[in-house]
Amino acid sequence: MKSRGDHYEEQAASWLRDQGLTIIERNYRCRVGELDIIARDAAYLVFIEVRARSHPGFASAAESIDRRKRRRLVNTAQYYLQQHPQLAQLACRFDVVTFQPRQSATRHAPQWIRGAFIN
Repeated sequence: MKSRGDHYEEQAASWLRDQGLTIIERNYRCRVGELDIIARDAAYLVFIEVRARSHPGFASAAESIDRRKRRRLVNTAQYYLQQHPQLAQLACRFDVVTFQPRQSATRHAPQWIRGAFIN
């Protein structure tokens, strides 16, 4: 059975493909952590975190990525690059795709934050 998170990751991957990105890998897991989506955007290798919020009263989906989570994402990306040296020459970027409820909308539209944080 797929979780709600899986649904949003699938929706994000599809939406990112529509935006011209090439999805390289999804749900990459290793001993260091997990990366939701790894993609190519022209000359960039992009590590993408997908976040969703169902209630507007809590912190935004993007705000839920704290310093500890960012550090884990960076460490996991470094591990990924060590395992895939053919991609290590590419410039890297960390993006976030969020899904948040809007007051008048019934569907959660994605928001793409390019270069959401740096190491």
